[in-house]
Amino acid sequence: MQIFKMSFYPLPKEIRQARLSSGLTQSQAAELVHGSLRAWQQWEAGDRRMPPGLWELFLIKSGRRP
Repeated sequence: MQIFKMSFYPLPKEIRQARLSSGLTQSQAAELVHGSLRAWQQWEAGDRRMPPGLWELFLIKSGRRP
């Protein structure tokens, strides 16, 4: 199991890699953190920065972080 380092704001490639490693679609990942599909798409594209709290929530709920 790969553990992703915590940075203040995750990089778009980290977000995409974590989602793909978890076997989730963008819609499923967005639902996991109670976000919208559009927001998730923007985070992965680098158009918006993902809030650190949502990143941590995603890592916890997707099993990427103990």
